[in-house]
Amino acid sequence: MKTLAFSICSHHAGRLLTCTAALAALVVTTGCSLLKEPSGYAMNGDAQQRAAAEAAAETKAGANIDTKATYLKLVEQMQKEGLWFASLAHIDALEQRWGVAPESTRMRADALRQTGQAALSEEAYKRLIGTPLESAAYRGLGLLAGARGSYAESVQLLKQAQRQTPTDALLLSDLGYASLRAGQFAEARLPLMQALQLSPNSTQAQANLALYLEATGQSEQAIRLMEANRMPEASRAAVRDAARQLRAGGAVPLAASTALPPLPASTTPESASPVRDEVATFPLMLKASRWSGNGGLRTASQMNPSATEAAVSLSPNSTSRGTP
Repeated sequence: MKTLAFSICSHHAGRLLTCTAALAALVVTTGCSLLKEPSGYAMNGDAQQRAAAEAAAETKAGANIDTKATYLKLVEQMQKEGLWFASLAHIDALEQRWGVAPESTRMRADALRQTGQAALSEEAYKRLIGTPLESAAYRGLGLLAGARGSYAESVQLLKQAQRQTPTDALLLSDLGYASLRAGQFAEARLPLMQALQLSPNSTQAQANLALYLEATGQSEQAIRLMEANRMPEASRAAVRDAARQLRAGGAVPLAASTALPPLPASTTPESASPVRDEVATFPLMLKASRWSGNGGLRTASQMNPSATEAAVSLSPNSTSRGTP
């Protein structure tokens, strides 16, 4: 009997151990799944947080251009970077949302001119006459006239613009260059001198004054000016070649396909948009390469004060030769 009872107990014990082992295995298996579950939820939570963060960023970005003034700045930045075609699309969107305004009309006129749509650009500039941006209108019309080769007309239009914004250095430089192209050498001196002194870092102003000096037989002063500003030899050669053609009454190449890199902002009025215009390719400027020293753009006074005085400060009694 004891043997039988022991056998039965052993049998039950074996079954109990088997059940216990199976239960343990189940717990282990289930436990692994349960351990993985929180990790999965954590991953889903992270993904949700990332998605929420991205959505918030997009919403914030949208809010950043949710005002007319901010959108205008966006378009202005695009034009500074030379994205003229793209800026036209954004001007359409801006005007659809907030309506037409002088600021958007000026940007449209500039973009149309830069993309070779002269007739539409002229219409847009004319719509600015009688608005606070009338100076920009006359300047744009003057540049269009210069592109057609009508330099006498260009001078008159740029003078109208200059009367309203007399301290716009780039406008003065354009006026001086147009005067040179119109054969009005004596009249070119004052605006070119003003342009360089108002904006001494402007490569356009430096090149146009050097051109005037070369064209009027003041080569030594032109050389000093170009050396003081470390103008590259290629730019110096372009100035000399253009001066020879001006003296001979020939056409001066405009290098319309060359664009200047961005320059630092100046203190001229916003309506003149000096930075954007410096980057753009205008018909009324001798395109010069940007040159830099160890510290970026260097002015004549920074490089050689005495040479600057000799090259830039022309004598009040100096006379120009006029047209041949």
